[in-house]
Amino acid sequence: MSKVKVAINGFGTIGKRVADAIDAQDDMEVIGVTKTGPSFGCGLAKKRGFPLYCTFDDKEKISSFSDQGYNCLGGLSDLLSIADVVIDCAPGKMGADNLAKYQAADIKFIFQGGEKHSLTGLSYTSCANHSENLNAQGTRVVSCNTTGLSRTLVPLYEHCGSLKVECTMIRRAADPGDSNKGPINAIKPVLKVPSHHGPDVMTVKPEIQINSLAVAVPTTLMHVHSIIADLPDGHGLTTDSIIDMWRKSPRVIVMSGKEDRIPTTAEVMEMARDIGRKWGDLHEIFVWEDGVKLLENRLYYFQAIHQESDVIPENVDCVRALMGTETDWKASVEKTDLAISEYYGI
Repeated sequence: MSKVKVAINGFGTIGKRVADAIDAQDDMEVIGVTKTGPSFGCGLAKKRGFPLYCTFDDKEKISSFSDQGYNCLGGLSDLLSIADVVIDCAPGKMGADNLAKYQAADIKFIFQGGEKHSLTGLSYTSCANHSENLNAQGTRVVSCNTTGLSRTLVPLYEHCGSLKVECTMIRRAADPGDSNKGPINAIKPVLKVPSHHGPDVMTVKPEIQINSLAVAVPTTLMHVHSIIADLPDGHGLTTDSIIDMWRKSPRVIVMSGKEDRIPTTAEVMEMARDIGRKWGDLHEIFVWEDGVKLLENRLYYFQAIHQESDVIPENVDCVRALMGTETDWKASVEKTDLAISEYYGI
């Protein structure tokens, strides 16, 4: 079987990580990445051996790359013409314009969670709705927060058959590479209530009843979720059995803040660096074992989300869903994660 040809439109925080994850697989390949203009990111693409294209079809913008010593092979339309699927990693709110380009090229497409569900009418996360995305023309990988919520809530829902959730997103103010965002010395509540994060879970698992609030805090490391889930009568679970459930769930790490001396997101990210993935990424959701407590039907817990990377392996699984090359989500997850580990030698 020939490899799936993947174009990546946008080679920034998410795009460069997705490119590596795709490159690690044996059933797909990166046939090109785009940049809006010459920058240090072009050097990374060159070093990794990814063919470089311009985000635009404007001849002057394309030629500007060669002026800075980069070999740009053409514009976005040139790249789309040779791809099977495009992963859109452009900044949020550019989706409508890009969607028109993808549809004109008659190519399958994957957007990121910065775009709204209404853009595609279909969203994706591996554990929730891989099968609903099989052979679709296009979809959206949900945001880092929604991905994280899905990883721990979907197993609970599948055991219980119903779930009511209230959660608070304690969000990092900016990614480490963003110098123009804040707050620096404030806690900023998201005054749109409920925030989009919880209800967005229902785009991939509509049976879960969930609402959320959000605040932004002056850190760049991770998001933290404070979650309260009401389980139905007769659920048959205990605190220990829930922890065991999550330990057996793909892309979830459960550790004790006290016993493992990992009480904050600083230690979690230090552990992530020790794992050995590039950029110190943590693809898994981190749950503090000693922060999990089930009192009758009400479950309380905390989890941490590495906003730059938890969606990365989801994009790989999503390619397989759209192309119809793997119908079993667990098989895809296992294949994706093993390939990435071997790629980084971990």
